[in-house]
Amino acid sequence: MEKYNNIEELKNSVKNLPEMPGVYLFLDKNETIIYVGKAKNLKKRVSNYFSKNHDSGKTRILVSKIFSLNHIVVETETDALLLENNLIKKYKPRYNILLKDDKTYPWICIKSEDFPRVFQTRNVFNDGSKYYGPYTSIFLVRTILNLLRNLFPLRTCKLNLSPENIIKGNYKVCLEYHINNCKGPCVSNQTSEEYNNYIEQIHNILKGNFSSVFDFLQKSMSSFAKNLEFEKANEIKNKIEILKSYKSKSTVAGSIKGNIDVFSIADDSKTVFVNYLRVVDGSVIQIHTIEFKKKLDEDIVDVLPLAIVEILHSKVSGFSNAKEILVPFSIDYPDEKVKITIPQKGDKMSLLELSKKNLKYYILEQNKRKDLIDPERHKNRILLQMQKDLRLQELPVHIECFDNSNIQGTNPVASCVVFKNAKPSKKDYRKFIVKTVEGPDDFASMREILYRRYKRLSDENLELPKLIIIDGGKGQLSSAVESLKALNLYGKIAIIGIAKKLEEIFFPEDSIPIYLDKNSETLKVIQHARNEAHRFGITFHRDLRSKNFLKSELEQIPGVGEKTIEKLLQNFKSVKKISEKNIDELSQILGEAKAKQIFDYFKQNLT
Repeated sequence: MEKYNNIEELKNSVKNLPEMPGVYLFLDKNETIIYVGKAKNLKKRVSNYFSKNHDSGKTRILVSKIFSLNHIVVETETDALLLENNLIKKYKPRYNILLKDDKTYPWICIKSEDFPRVFQTRNVFNDGSKYYGPYTSIFLVRTILNLLRNLFPLRTCKLNLSPENIIKGNYKVCLEYHINNCKGPCVSNQTSEEYNNYIEQIHNILKGNFSSVFDFLQKSMSSFAKNLEFEKANEIKNKIEILKSYKSKSTVAGSIKGNIDVFSIADDSKTVFVNYLRVVDGSVIQIHTIEFKKKLDEDIVDVLPLAIVEILHSKVSGFSNAKEILVPFSIDYPDEKVKITIPQKGDKMSLLELSKKNLKYYILEQNKRKDLIDPERHKNRILLQMQKDLRLQELPVHIECFDNSNIQGTNPVASCVVFKNAKPSKKDYRKFIVKTVEGPDDFASMREILYRRYKRLSDENLELPKLIIIDGGKGQLSSAVESLKALNLYGKIAIIGIAKKLEEIFFPEDSIPIYLDKNSETLKVIQHARNEAHRFGITFHRDLRSKNFLKSELEQIPGVGEKTIEKLLQNFKSVKKISEKNIDELSQILGEAKAKQIFDYFKQNLT
């Protein structure tokens, strides 16, 4: 968490917030949370506090008290609302409306009992029952319960339907049975197997697993149809349509009970970042990211246990006593009383993903903030990352990227774009007309262009690049390598190829490509260079074809040669404009005799 000395620093910090749903927290100079808010777009919402004069006196006072801020990224606006509710109840911020603990959000409970009931509740107990939620709308909960009762006839009574009580005949059917809302398990009219099948499908619906429910209903419909019970089959068909129109999404924490600590970790060349989530009874009540400076090139697998001990024995975690810790990979942890879990699915996996997402945005924000302060650092950071990702011996401060361009084998050309310090250096761009290759042969064209480019740089003792990028796969890369070998430059300059289809990165003499993260800065620089080379080559090719077309048109005029054509195009740019000129205008460029020839030609051919 960053501390800021004035409002301008806070404004700059807000510029780096993600445009994602989440919760923001304002803290005063004593590090006390004074306000918690939710947002559909964190950056837009928080910036409103610092970008205008507020009519409300209370808001103006709140802004004046803000000394630092924190935020938590979540998946949806609904999750933000739930998290805001939890944090307000936990911290009771001075400038928030106080929420009472009994005003909790509703859940759907599937009771742990014989012939389980399904009902709404605001109280969650550790009684073996399954709870789904919390939901932000009581209307939504009632709609879901009505859907479930439409699909499956369930009991609503509170009777103890143990096998012993049913055998004794203690109960009679009620009105719900007579109006077909219940099948009467209390009088043995329904087996526990059939009823539990319904409950299993309800679990699937509330989890969002619809395929097995559809299979169950389809089989029931087919069975009724085979037995010629078409009315019942049609009822099932209607239920399938109802289910198709219903969509649900479970929330982050679900119904996890007890205390859980969640950790995720990432690093760069100098720093290790660790994100910590504190979860109490399924509610995220705290989130914090800590940075550790590397002394050596430590592995994050070794750093994470040390970071966990550091965080859990500090005031950051409130000296947590959680008996379970969620982590992204296996670690050696000294406390045998604590269970280490690497979640693979479910609510625990959702919590780990939430921690990872917040860690990712924290690192992005820190980098943006540091880059604003020190642009030189931004350049070096990207180059260091490229050196690491591409396994280069030197920083790629000078990159050259090549692309071929031809259409149906005509006017084959190539382009070379130059990047210095990860940015285009347009004054150094070069374009080539392929001279020795006939027809559309990309491999031979690439071989020729690289040889010509680096033969000249070597002969004139000019600076060679640290990295060459070839727009193409293994074939183009191999052709480029042949040219470097012929010039005795192979091994002195790093070279890679990028294939367009899947953005594979190929290395010489290695048939297996690597795949960089689509959001990595290394891949973005490579793609930028590739796209620039393609754009520059296409533009040159288009200009060349246009110029050749103009020349061929003017070459039809008797007595007009290469030099006359060049003069005409230089002054009038196009055949159309030349054809519109009178003799006097043409004479000023070519003299009277040539001007009359051209004027008469166009007069004859355009009339």
